[in-house]
Amino acid sequence: MKNDVLRSAILPDRFQRWFAERGWAPRPHQLELLGRAQAGSSVLLIAPTGAGKTLAGFLPSLTDLAMRPKRKPGEAYRGIHTLYISPLKALAVDIERNLGKPVAEMGLDISIETRTGDTPTHKRQRQKLAPPDILLTTPEQLALLLSSKDSERFFSGLRYVVLDELHSLVTSKRGHLLALGLARLRRYVPGLQSVGLSATVADPDALRRWLVSQNPPGAMADIITVEGGAKPIITILDSEERVPWAGHGAQYAIREVYEAIKQHRTTLIFVNTRSQAERLFGDLWRINEDTLPIALHHGSLDVAQRRRVEKAMEENALRAVVATSTLDLGIDWGDVDLVIHVGAPKGASRLAQRIGRSNHRMDEPSRAILVPANRFEVLECRAAIEANYIGAQDTPPLLTGSLDVLAQHVMGMACAEPFDEAELLAEVRTAEPYSRLDAETFRKVVEFVATGGYALRSYERYARIRQTKEGKWRVSHPRFAQQYRLNVGTIIEAPMLNVRLTRQRGKGGNAFGGPVLGKVEEYFLETLSPGDTFLFSGRMLRFEGIRENECYVTNAAGEDARVPAYAGGKFPLSTYLAAEVRGMLADPARWHVLPDQVAEWLALQRDKSMLPRAGDLLIETFPRGKRYYMVAYPFEGRLAHQTLGMLLTRRLERGGARPLGFVATDYSLAIWAHADIGRLHRSGKLPFAELFDEDMLGDDLDAWLAESWMLKRSFRNCAVIAGLIEKRHPGQEKTGRQVTVSADLIYDVLRTHEPDHILLRATRMDAGAGLLDVSRLADMLSRIKGRIVHKALDRISPLAVPVMLEIGRESVRGEADDLLLSEAEDELIREAMGEG
Repeated sequence: MKNDVLRSAILPDRFQRWFAERGWAPRPHQLELLGRAQAGSSVLLIAPTGAGKTLAGFLPSLTDLAMRPKRKPGEAYRGIHTLYISPLKALAVDIERNLGKPVAEMGLDISIETRTGDTPTHKRQRQKLAPPDILLTTPEQLALLLSSKDSERFFSGLRYVVLDELHSLVTSKRGHLLALGLARLRRYVPGLQSVGLSATVADPDALRRWLVSQNPPGAMADIITVEGGAKPIITILDSEERVPWAGHGAQYAIREVYEAIKQHRTTLIFVNTRSQAERLFGDLWRINEDTLPIALHHGSLDVAQRRRVEKAMEENALRAVVATSTLDLGIDWGDVDLVIHVGAPKGASRLAQRIGRSNHRMDEPSRAILVPANRFEVLECRAAIEANYIGAQDTPPLLTGSLDVLAQHVMGMACAEPFDEAELLAEVRTAEPYSRLDAETFRKVVEFVATGGYALRSYERYARIRQTKEGKWRVSHPRFAQQYRLNVGTIIEAPMLNVRLTRQRGKGGNAFGGPVLGKVEEYFLETLSPGDTFLFSGRMLRFEGIRENECYVTNAAGEDARVPAYAGGKFPLSTYLAAEVRGMLADPARWHVLPDQVAEWLALQRDKSMLPRAGDLLIETFPRGKRYYMVAYPFEGRLAHQTLGMLLTRRLERGGARPLGFVATDYSLAIWAHADIGRLHRSGKLPFAELFDEDMLGDDLDAWLAESWMLKRSFRNCAVIAGLIEKRHPGQEKTGRQVTVSADLIYDVLRTHEPDHILLRATRMDAGAGLLDVSRLADMLSRIKGRIVHKALDRISPLAVPVMLEIGRESVRGEADDLLLSEAEDELIREAMGEG
């Protein structure tokens, strides 16, 4: 069958000459994908980094366009031939550059353009009138295009949709919005073919269903899997410095990171958060005696600065770039020969994705160094390396389609043309995430878009669509269509303010003018007073004040500065890596691969307390000062542990333990109280089996959610996505405070008067899967039933030191406070070792 497909692939002569002139030959999977596409199939291609996925994905489009007759004068409108969807704007720009080269070299009359949020308005308008043959865009831009009244004409000539880094697109609300967009495209073009490209996939069949219409249910795209590729060379930094017992910044290893940069041509340094990127970039420049060109790249920086960094990488003008996830997908920048990952990767698939940026060729091994920020992260990094070598994947599972996203899509479809409710439901059900959507839920979603719901229906501002005499739904006023287009998308950043650098000060000391450096979260800036300094965009800045939606800053000298805090960007520890870390802790035979100082730490834990067995939950209790502590080691990730901490403190309060607070990490949870929790357990007044019973996810969870700010935060996001609250209005933009106040007021009204409102339902779904990680917590509580092991101690254990150091960490700022943390760590370590 495969050989038949290879033989059936039609590769035009000029393509064959292009390969031959370079001493190349098309790879079998490239020809197989071409043959399957030419036969009319949609295809999922799973291949390792450097296997030529991008060229394979575009070969059907390029060959079809190359064989298309030239346009004749006066010929009818052709429209877009191929739509390429990328999760990152930078990836679309990179593809435009890389695809344009072979097109130019073969002399193909094919136009290729990008369309992202950074594309100028005049260019976007021109693209509607004279679209390119291949449009490289994002899910948000597709939603915008589909909401236009001429969208059917615009996409009438569409033949292929190429979806890059598919695993990254489909596991979020962006994926739900994209799936709905594809359903509309398939209505416009029934024979539309999809090509999905991915290197890391845990459940290929789920992606195969996602790529095609689910009418009939269960339909799947063809699949091509490419095995092989050079195994990466990954090491954990075996530092001569002491690896901290806690912390997130890896400052101990800065000098060794710098030496690795010096020894390689170009190094990509990945971190997990924007705060870490700013801090690490500043640390590297402080010791950059050789003035190596080192740059910074993350999503809050001004787009012009990001593009300058990308161009410099393309030209091999940089020795290192410190980046977040903005550069970890599919991008082939210059001559990168080393990836350094500072901090644990949190997932085996994420690590595979990031290290693939080094030696971006299938037959050459990628090289990577992992720099754990603390000792627990050493275990996680080792587990990630072992997972990489056996090819384990832990990409998140696909989720049921979000209702707030569906509401946004319904509004977008009304903007395009009046719709029939039954016909739109049938179309929506062809999208895999919504294939099991029931008619009553869809009716409530439409009703919400039309009225805001029962409790809000008397307010005209929420009546965004209304029915015509023919029974179709249309936009009730043009301003609602304008508001939709200003607010489209599912990425909800915390409220951000522009950071404007000024050199001049006006009358009264007010700063004005100057370039915009990027955006910083509003809540962080509100904690600053004029004169405070902070690090951003690789600069030391002095805060001068806020005017409207801009923060004004001036250049500052000195080193004692705060780093902006960002609400997003923290990845949860994957279930696969969590299980591997538990297994490694419980098996001393595996410790020989760990740095000596980490193996000694685990041996010390075994001697002073005990090590948690793989299937058990170890709980330690001990006194310290005038408080009593309980430390549990579930290894289920920070989100699940935070939810567990909230629920446990409620139960401990009822049990008379008088809890004072808790702190959670990816690995453990510490709760401190006035009463001796260990004694309450031993006396039978507060048995741990009851304390950790699964029933906490019933009434306790409901009661906590009813009074928790977390559910309000989740509702705010759902309300913005669904269009109930617009962050942007024509000519103005709401501040974060205004959006939050609006959302809180509506939330309270709905909880009181319409508790079954469709947005409250969406909010609970969101909170369970995202902010709270309830499903993972439920799995953990089930796993440990009958397997709780209590160890009563008279002092802190070595394994408890890291989580104890997290107590109060949120208020720690700058280098002076790092010294205080270091002193606190030394004190706790002395206690754990029995020296205090």
